[in-house]
Amino acid sequence: MGNVEPLKFYSGKYLYDFLLMFMSESSGLPPTVFHLLEKNVGRKILAILDPSYGFEGILMAVTHDPPGIWLSNADAVIMRATIAQPIPQVVSKEDRSEIFLNLKNIQRIEVLHKK
Repeated sequence: MGNVEPLKFYSGKYLYDFLLMFMSESSGLPPTVFHLLEKNVGRKILAILDPSYGFEGILMAVTHDPPGIWLSNADAVIMRATIAQPIPQVVSKEDRSEIFLNLKNIQRIEVLHKK
């Protein structure tokens, strides 16, 4: 088998560099979070930061360093869940214009359907 490097664990920027190196050496990678987000640029999304708080807006850009997303026409949303309706529903919105969200702070991202 020749020179096989032992398995190493990479984190942060080193993981990204490793993935770029791996992608250039192989036929490609399975989609990462960045690929999935970049496919949805221009669509309306809901980024949930906390079980009861998030932002809704149009995904305008995805950045790799720092890892994050830019939302345009963004609204800060407050969500509530009840025993009768366990899935959180948006109960209020507040206009925030444009905002940058770091991916480290986001728990969940939902792509909203066109109405």
